[in-house]
Amino acid sequence: MVSNDQRRRQLAREKFLRQQQRRESARRRARTRNTVIASALAVVVVAGAGAFAAGAFDGKDTKDTAASKPSASPSKAADPCKKPAAGKVKALSWKKEPALTVDKAADYTMNLATTCGDIGIDLKTKEAPHTVNSFDFLAGKGFFDHTKCHRLTTNGIYVLQCGDPKGTGAGGPGYTIPDENLKDKSLKGNVYPAGTIAMANTGQKHTGGSQFFLVYQDSQLPPSYTPFGTISDSGMKVLKKIAAAGESTGQGDGAPNATVVIDKATVKKS
Repeated sequence: MVSNDQRRRQLAREKFLRQQQRRESARRRARTRNTVIASALAVVVVAGAGAFAAGAFDGKDTKDTAASKPSASPSKAADPCKKPAAGKVKALSWKKEPALTVDKAADYTMNLATTCGDIGIDLKTKEAPHTVNSFDFLAGKGFFDHTKCHRLTTNGIYVLQCGDPKGTGAGGPGYTIPDENLKDKSLKGNVYPAGTIAMANTGQKHTGGSQFFLVYQDSQLPPSYTPFGTISDSGMKVLKKIAAAGESTGQGDGAPNATVVIDKATVKKS
């Protein structure tokens, strides 16, 4: 007999697949429309890449309740975070992935200085060199600075999604990177363990861009999203504080109630 918990997880996964199909269809229509506009106006349109995690974390379709039971009302927890630093998101885009310049044999760390506290991350350079190289490049350009972490899921899977300069779930750097490290030893039983940072994608292979998700509690997902780092203990405390404030819909999937903004992202070689 299937337990209630197993049924809930099954329904959640089915929801993600439905959202994936809708997101990919929408992206195809958008690409076709942009191509027509570009031809007519002789303007090069670079489509943002990396709408996250098969549509499951892209900030859209959060009102689909077929796969998750809504709570009685949205969380009313107080915002535990500070006001964002002065500044605005840079409008940056590139046509192709940056040249691979990271030292695969070296250790790299990333720090996300957020309004809720610092989130330190040990990066898996050897296992995911293209991903780490892209983050090193983007952080160096200030791409992530002043961007919002726009989605929090608290039902079925437990992640905070960030890395979208648009804050809508549809933004990206203009290029895509290949999937990597999908057989990481940490991914057992189709579970992304708490403390993992992994790439978002459209549900298709090799469609990661700049969006990523931070796992604050073990989450059952297919091994389709590049795991490229491990979050520090202090960073986990920050994530749990954000999660405790809840999300805006009361359905377990929406914008975080906490004002989570990445004031500054930095990548350093150890």
